[in-house]
Amino acid sequence: MVAGFLTLLLGVVGVLLPVPYVVLSPGPTENTIGDVKGKPVISIEGHQTYPTDGKLSLVTVAYQGGPGNRINLFGALRGWIDSTVAVVPEERIFPPTSTAEEVEQQNTQEMTNSQDDATAAALAALKIPYTSVVTVAGTQKGLPADGKFKAGDEIVAVDGTPVTDRENVSGIVRRHKPGEPVAFTVNRGDVSVAVTVPTVAAKDGTPIVGVTMRISYKFPFKVKINVGDVGGPSAGMMFSLGIVDKLTPGAMTGGRSIAGTGTITPEGRVGAIGGIQQKMVGARRSGATAFLTPADNCAEALKAVPAGLTLFKVSTLHDALKAVDVIRTGTGTAPGCSAG
Repeated sequence: MVAGFLTLLLGVVGVLLPVPYVVLSPGPTENTIGDVKGKPVISIEGHQTYPTDGKLSLVTVAYQGGPGNRINLFGALRGWIDSTVAVVPEERIFPPTSTAEEVEQQNTQEMTNSQDDATAAALAALKIPYTSVVTVAGTQKGLPADGKFKAGDEIVAVDGTPVTDRENVSGIVRRHKPGEPVAFTVNRGDVSVAVTVPTVAAKDGTPIVGVTMRISYKFPFKVKINVGDVGGPSAGMMFSLGIVDKLTPGAMTGGRSIAGTGTITPEGRVGAIGGIQQKMVGARRSGATAFLTPADNCAEALKAVPAGLTLFKVSTLHDALKAVDVIRTGTGTAPGCSAG
C-alpha cells in the first residue's frame, strides 16, 4: 500500500511539474474593415473613403506557457492530443536570451512596423505617392551614438550628403577610419539638429557609430490601425487589403467572409508566418470560407485544412487582390495551395 501510494504521489507530482513547452491554440479574429471594441480597426483621415461589406479578417494564435508562467505536464499532454493546438518547445517562442517582457515589446514593435509597411504597400498598389525617410530606431549602449540621438530622429544627411535609405547612411559611415568624426544632420520634430560622433571599430574592424535605423514613411493622409493587444507582423497583408477596400469604391468582398495571414513588405511581397494551422481553425470558427495563404505556408497548411475552408496561395498583394476578386465574383481563377 505504501509503495502504491508513493507511486501515485510521484505520478501526480510529475504531472503537475512545470515543463518548458508552450501550447499554441486558435486565437481571436478581427475584421480589418470592421470595428473592435466600438472603434474602427482601420480609420482614415484626409482622404475620401467608401463603404465596405463582409469580412477581411486577420487571424491570431493564442499561447499558454513561457518563462515565469510555465504549463504543467498535464497541460502539455492535453495539448498533444488536441488536433487544433500545437505544443512546441519554449525556446521557439521565447529565445533563451530574451525575457517574456522583451518578447512582448518586440511583438508590439513588429506590429507597429507592420502597420506602416501595410499602409505603404496599399498606397503603392493604388499608385498614391508617399515618401520614405531614414529614422533612428535606437542606439547601442556604450557606443558613440548613445545619448546623442533620440528614437524617431530623421536622418536627412551624413557629412553633408543627403541620404534616403539605411545603406546610404552605413556606406558613408564606413568610409571613415575608426576615431574619425561623422557629421549627421537630423530632423528632431520641427527642428534641424547637427550631431557629430566618432566612429569605433566593430569586432570585424568595420567602422560604426552604434545607431540602429529603420525606414519610416510620410503619407499624404492619416491611416490609423487599432487592434488592441494583437502583436507581431503576420497581419500585414490583411491590413493592406482593408486599406485598399476603404480607399476604393465598391465592397471588395461582396459581403463574403474572407480571412488570411501573411507579412507584407512596402513593395507588396507576402511572407510566411507561424501557427498557420491554428490560424486556419480560428478563421473557420469565425465563419470564413476562403483563406489567403502565404505561398511558403501552403505545404504546411494543406496538412490540416478545416472542412469548408478553401485555400488561396498568395505571394504578393496583387495575388491577394486577385484572389478576393475571384471569391467575390465567382469568375476567373486564382492559384490555390497544392501539394506540388
